[in-house]
Amino acid sequence: MRVLIADDEKGIRDSIAEYLELDGIETSTAENGLSALRLLENESFDVLVTDLKMPGASGLEILKKLEQDDNRIPVIMISAFGDVSDAVEAMKLGAEDYLVKPFETEELRLKVLKAGERRRLQLEIARLRDQSGSGVNMESGSPEVQKLIVLAERAAPTPSNVLITGESGTGKEVFARFIHRRSGRSDGAFIAVNVGGIPETLLESELFGYEKGAFTGADRMKTGLFEAASGGTLFLDEIGDMPLHLQVKLLRAIQDRSIQRLGSVRQVKLDVRIIAATNRSIEKEVENGSFREDLFYRLNVVRLHLPPLRERTEDIPALCGNFIAAMNVRMGRNIRGISAEAVEALQRYRFPGNIRELENLIERAFILTDDDELSLSAFSFQGSDGADTKKIRRPAAGTLKEIEKTAIQEALSRWEGRKAKAAEELGIDRKTLFNKIREYGLES
Repeated sequence: MRVLIADDEKGIRDSIAEYLELDGIETSTAENGLSALRLLENESFDVLVTDLKMPGASGLEILKKLEQDDNRIPVIMISAFGDVSDAVEAMKLGAEDYLVKPFETEELRLKVLKAGERRRLQLEIARLRDQSGSGVNMESGSPEVQKLIVLAERAAPTPSNVLITGESGTGKEVFARFIHRRSGRSDGAFIAVNVGGIPETLLESELFGYEKGAFTGADRMKTGLFEAASGGTLFLDEIGDMPLHLQVKLLRAIQDRSIQRLGSVRQVKLDVRIIAATNRSIEKEVENGSFREDLFYRLNVVRLHLPPLRERTEDIPALCGNFIAAMNVRMGRNIRGISAEAVEALQRYRFPGNIRELENLIERAFILTDDDELSLSAFSFQGSDGADTKKIRRPAAGTLKEIEKTAIQEALSRWEGRKAKAAEELGIDRKTLFNKIREYGLES
């Protein structure tokens, strides 16, 4: 996601940019309205955060300019002046939201994520409609996956909760987004949260929010992800990592269709569909007492179990084509395809990292090739059995922490310090990676 931040106060635009970048959001800044308009003309952005009153052109003038664009981006207006007429005018001109300074940066972050997700869905739906004329589609050559797509199609229009299981990297979030897009909630937000990637001490406030004064440091009210997803879908990834005491609160939220912010006695009514996912054997978690049986039954109304890529190798050619098309756009290349020899080698490979690993291999092949086709030599495979020989050194011995530190160092080195890419390869979220970097003293 790319966000443009326009504000004549350097401290404000820099602090917003720094906060959003913690989520891997790419930001650009403009010091006045005219600079913002120039950037909007020459570059592509997903969301605009703009001050109301700026030199050159005001936020309202920017909105009027954008009004003429059929493919306009969502705009979040911020202002130190809490004039109701300005807010009404901004909303009339199509602003997504209006915040009065001083505002909570976390509240702005949630609004940006929600606006960015809506923009992404609009673009994706438009692209797929241009391609097929029939909305959002999923295809697979695997009979097993075809059955799952049919089940997802049937479940999508219903209000039922869905539980998606399968190994890491098998496409659980892809299926969750597909269900959301096919549902009557497609105009609402799709908010994904990695339960295992948020520290236990913060998870409750992230999900349910809190009132001002709820605890030391709670100087403003915070809206939780449940409220942010109201009218849409909340995707709880790695639900098996949720602590037992929060499972009780989640169960109550599902049963009562309401949540209670930390420090509040008031119930907030919500209309949220829950899609949960895990790479664990959730039945075993129930059996050993680490996951509540009653919550399991609440989530497990519709069950989708995604097979690993090694069991659906017939999908590899189509997946390669999709990744190549996407990376051509992203990297400004014109790779026309992949050789049959390379496809055969990929189909013989076991793919412990599943679809996510295939995407990484394709991206690496893009970097290594100068041709207009990805040949076998662009992938670090060798031998007729397609054995994996990617040049990733694994530590032969050492403590768990030493092995983990080495893996993080190597991932950061391979991606030239790009933390979002390193985290994706390692299968962890960016916040966890930042914490590990600090823990092992790898900041440099």
